[in-house]
Amino acid sequence: MTEVDTTVWRELGDPLVAGAPDGPLAGTTLAVKDLYDVAGHPVGAGNPARRAAAQPAARHAPVVAQLLAAGASVRGITRTDEFAYSLFGVNDHYGTPPNPAAPGRVPGGSSSGSVAAVALGEATIGLGTDTGGSIRVPAAYQGVFGIRTTHGLVSREGLLPLAPTFDTVGWLTRDAATLARVGDVLLPHSPGGTDELVVVPELFDRADPDVAEVVLASVTHRSLSPGRLQLDEWREAFVVLQAWEAWQAHGSWLEYRLGTLGADVRSRFERARSVTDAEAGAARATVDRARRTIRDVVADRVLVLPSAPTVAPLLGAGLAERLPHVRAATLALTCVAGIGGLPAVSLPRTTAAGLPCGVCLVAAPGRDRDLLDLAVRYI
Repeated sequence: MTEVDTTVWRELGDPLVAGAPDGPLAGTTLAVKDLYDVAGHPVGAGNPARRAAAQPAARHAPVVAQLLAAGASVRGITRTDEFAYSLFGVNDHYGTPPNPAAPGRVPGGSSSGSVAAVALGEATIGLGTDTGGSIRVPAAYQGVFGIRTTHGLVSREGLLPLAPTFDTVGWLTRDAATLARVGDVLLPHSPGGTDELVVVPELFDRADPDVAEVVLASVTHRSLSPGRLQLDEWREAFVVLQAWEAWQAHGSWLEYRLGTLGADVRSRFERARSVTDAEAGAARATVDRARRTIRDVVADRVLVLPSAPTVAPLLGAGLAERLPHVRAATLALTCVAGIGGLPAVSLPRTTAAGLPCGVCLVAAPGRDRDLLDLAVRYI
């Protein structure tokens, strides 16, 4: 029997939960991020103390139940950055999952275990979440396909929240056709729109040149000049509101348990604890204004931008000092779909140096299946 990589898997079965014997996803396997309810298993959220205190789930989260009914079998429960409050996949308790597409580099988080399981070929579908980029970033870093769905389009019942204003369901696969097959199970039909691809040059200014060059060359597009976007202001408002909501969701439990968190996530929750209601209110007002602007820019078109502004950072010396800069640059791009509540699909590409990166397609709310169809045509 192959030894289980516990940096990837919290629990692994053969299968852990069997899917229906037939259905559109029959024969596929599912890696479930350790935020979703799987009947009979507690949600640990990447934190040993949280797992020890949690009761086994009484029933499957609806999205898990839908996938099981469609024929997918749950292979296991995968690791996540603690409480999904990170973008890089480094967990102080369980270690860092591998990045088989870029060895020696971070896997991307917080859906780190799910993306690694898919990239390693140990699961067909990686069920994850995306709040600030936790599908799009690991998809780009590991060269797989991923989708964050329109906010609220897929049920979040049975999903441990981080920041409900931004949290959404997503999944990862090794090919676009499978990504779309999952969408056929989980998503309603699209309201329609055009397939015109547009870019906003300002968004590419935030990316490293090697990534920007690949993304721009990947698709035929038209440049759009909507006026200056307030990316830094939007990112800061996103960070503040996310932090406030994260403390509302977990503060009562974490108040006397901050010491159970790894250093990076602990520092984030400590900052979250200090966000005032007034600061959160001001941030929400900025987010609301930004959402209207973003949706006006996207309209019925498809916005193209990098899924992440850099390739996966190298592990090793100085990682803790390097990541805050990368995080800020990443959130300036990923917050566009996050604040907009918009669907986003990440398509894998490769830089001139042979490292994975991602092309992100963003559309209006509800156009998830349009993006999946477009992804199949652009592989």
